[in-house]
Amino acid sequence: MKIKQIGQIAIPVHDSNRAIDFYSNKLGLKLLFQAGQLTFFECGDVRLLLAPPEKENQEFYGSIIYYQVDDIHQAYESLYQKGVMFLDQPHLIAKMHGKETWMVFFKDSEGNTLSLMSEFENKEV
Repeated sequence: MKIKQIGQIAIPVHDSNRAIDFYSNKLGLKLLFQAGQLTFFECGDVRLLLAPPEKENQEFYGSIIYYQVDDIHQAYESLYQKGVMFLDQPHLIAKMHGKETWMVFFKDSEGNTLSLMSEFENKEV
């Protein structure tokens, strides 16, 4: 057996309507379909699943999803103008193999931590 790629990521939500608005109108992801309380978005080759907890009082645990963008500064400014709550500003994480990796972290409408990331050619190499 060999794992090829990630096919889907589930994101916990408290308020489905608020989360759908955030992912479609703020992040601009394409809504694929809804099935009951489950909502699916397209993000490249990966589906994002927005889902409430299966049981009442279930803890919410989410992974940080890193959305790759071409220009982190432009993406940051665009989302900031839409009212997205950022935890920091775009900053350099690492210089490796002739590239710079930049990230910025933000919260979605449900309190999940997410990130934008960009990789640029390092001009100092």
